[in-house]
Amino acid sequence: MKLQKIFGPVLLVLGVASLIYGSLLFVNDDNGNWKSLVVLFVLGLIFFTSGLGIIKNIRDKE
Repeated sequence: MKLQKIFGPVLLVLGVASLIYGSLLFVNDDNGNWKSLVVLFVLGLIFFTSGLGIIKNIRDKE
């Protein structure tokens, strides 16, 4: 249970950070490197939603 209390917010922060970094790269992109942007956005979205899900499940159990 303590691992989930640590792992959820870590995933949430990683997701938010990668979404912000991906959006900055999207705005400042001159090379047309779309594959890395898509991968970064998808991973950020996965991390963000899984972190929210873990935090939601912890709150429901308590």
